[in-house]
Amino acid sequence: MSDYQIALWSFNLGRAPESVAGFAGQIEEGVKRAADAGARLLILPEYLIECCLAFKPDGLPPEQEMSFLASVGADLVPLLKHLPEKHGVSLLAGTMPVTTAGGITNTAVLLTADGRDIRQDKLCLTPFEQSADTWQLTSGTILRVFELDGLKMAILICLDVEMPALSCLLAGHDLDLLLVPSMTEKPSGYYRVFGCARARAVELMCAVAVCGVVGTSKGTTQNDTNFSGAALYLPCEEEFGHSGVAAEIPPTDGGGGEEPFLIATVPLRQLRELRSGKAEVWPGAWTAEHVTVSAD
Repeated sequence: MSDYQIALWSFNLGRAPESVAGFAGQIEEGVKRAADAGARLLILPEYLIECCLAFKPDGLPPEQEMSFLASVGADLVPLLKHLPEKHGVSLLAGTMPVTTAGGITNTAVLLTADGRDIRQDKLCLTPFEQSADTWQLTSGTILRVFELDGLKMAILICLDVEMPALSCLLAGHDLDLLLVPSMTEKPSGYYRVFGCARARAVELMCAVAVCGVVGTSKGTTQNDTNFSGAALYLPCEEEFGHSGVAAEIPPTDGGGGEEPFLIATVPLRQLRELRSGKAEVWPGAWTAEHVTVSAD
């Protein structure tokens, strides 16, 4: 395979579905759109399930929102599982709270066209996600590397992509594509996540696909604004036009109903050739084992 087509959908939380089934129907719209464009994988953002607060129970306290959305997610996934096989498009259904024995995690759910359900918990939680006064989430402890359609992939959720330590853990695994679903309230958050995603493409000599939610959920008590876009980043190599930007849609707050939907191509053959030793200066999975820090 020389190229791999993907779709990234910066879902607008203002869609405000009236039920879990209605939400599943909205997601299928995007799966169909991706299939029509020839994409093999559709990537949805972090916490897009928050739009389901539009039908939360009256009087639901903010600290119980994650439990409610976890129940929504448990009902949603069975309604989505047939879509990848039906349309021939694997679906990263964003992230959702998932109830476990150790607490509630923020978990990415990837449903593949070959019938798998691949999960990745968020590893580095924001202070807000951890707070006992709000969402009270629990961080994950395992970073998964997996294969899909012949590509080696991993998922880093929002703040996770800002952590160089996680990039170091992935460096020796020869990734082709890193998936980054995100939710950022302000332009500062958008530029942190997307800027670090570009850095990961350079460090890992792989493609990095990143998209975030936009708009505002009808029932939100926490996230009055969401600001994001969609992009596919590549290593900054001459073969890819120097800049490392393969495709992108500029950020928006989604206030006017905007909903970035990006179709992009991962140049798989070229990426693998560069990783094999043809990159301009890339040293491979460099560990700095010979370096010590001197603090004078």
